[in-house]
Amino acid sequence: MSFDLFKKYLCTKLTSAEYSGINFSGSFIDALHRNTSHEESIVLLLALAPHILPHFLDNIIKEIQPDGGDFPEIGGVRLSNHRGLLPTGETAQWILAANDISERLEVLELFKKDHWFYRDDILYLESVEEGEPFMSGRIILTQKGLSLLIYGIENAEHDYTFPAQKLETNLEWEDLVLPEGTKKQIDEIISWEKHKELILQHWKQARFFKKGYRTLFYGPSGTGKTMTASLIGKELSLNLNREIPVYRIDLSQIVSKYVGETEKNLSKLFAKAEHKNWILFFDEGENFFSNRTNIKDANDKYANQEVSYLLQRIEDYNGLVIVATNLKSNIDDAFARRFQSMIEFKLPNEQERESLWNNILPDITLIPHESDLIPQLLKYNLSGGNIVNVVQYACLKGAEMPDPLITAEHCITGIRRELAKVGKTI
Repeated sequence: MSFDLFKKYLCTKLTSAEYSGINFSGSFIDALHRNTSHEESIVLLLALAPHILPHFLDNIIKEIQPDGGDFPEIGGVRLSNHRGLLPTGETAQWILAANDISERLEVLELFKKDHWFYRDDILYLESVEEGEPFMSGRIILTQKGLSLLIYGIENAEHDYTFPAQKLETNLEWEDLVLPEGTKKQIDEIISWEKHKELILQHWKQARFFKKGYRTLFYGPSGTGKTMTASLIGKELSLNLNREIPVYRIDLSQIVSKYVGETEKNLSKLFAKAEHKNWILFFDEGENFFSNRTNIKDANDKYANQEVSYLLQRIEDYNGLVIVATNLKSNIDDAFARRFQSMIEFKLPNEQERESLWNNILPDITLIPHESDLIPQLLKYNLSGGNIVNVVQYACLKGAEMPDPLITAEHCITGIRRELAKVGKTI
């Protein structure tokens, strides 16, 4: 079979609706929000084929060489789980350029790091052993690329290996009671994200300032650090007319006891988040951003290397990074110097606690003969998170009553339970 016939045959196969329920010839590539070239479209379809037609390349080779035999020109590799032939960069070269050297070199451009395939986390070539040709790496369609091509949406949750959870909230800023000084500092973060392109590009400050922004939230549990991160993402999404998701990083999926694995996991995390406008929220940051230790053995050495690597990746990240911790002193000084802001979240004072109780308690008509309830509750130095837990308990007990209502006793019992968590009593 000549190359022209082979190419025509393969392209016809790639764009056929052979798999029921999926119309390859439709406009699914529109989900990428790009005008793709013919060559880019073929590479995308080639990368997608094994996910829905595992026999695709093998069947084509059988038709070309029914008696069997190698067909090295088409490239491809076989792995232990997938029984079919998986496409490589060499496969794309053969389909798009055959033996034309200049055209084969042009295909290389599709797999460079400055191409939108890689930059937008759609697909890339798998790394190969030293000495192996670069284009012999497998074409890897990322979870984002797969989600876009099949479902028409970008969804990190489709990637079960992504070590993060998307944070969302139905609350608004008025539900979060913060000191005025704290709120002003948060407004500065939002202002930077809204105006950074003006500052960096039009005012030509990119040579002095990095595009990314790093901030530390510190203070006791329940004072609103996580809620603030969620609200920042919510406000930016509304102001910038595009989704700015907040992902809480799950450090348990990143930190590994094996040498080099932690750095590899971090590299995957930042590679996926790069250029996405994602806000990365490292909760309980002291578990990873803590002070480095004096080197006494190999374990200390590798632990310090991991912290140094994370420091470098966070500094290079072009989006917003929020690190939350209960104690500012837990954070390594090297990290502290690189935060653009460090925002303290304090326990609410009496006036702020009054606002929180009034915001969170249901309609006061549910609490008959208890007009002095709020003054009673203000005696207890609770965080916003504590107050939410108390009100939830009180609502539960009130709902169980024959005539549902909330009493002072329900609230006081809830407070007693909250204080008991930290070894305190009323």
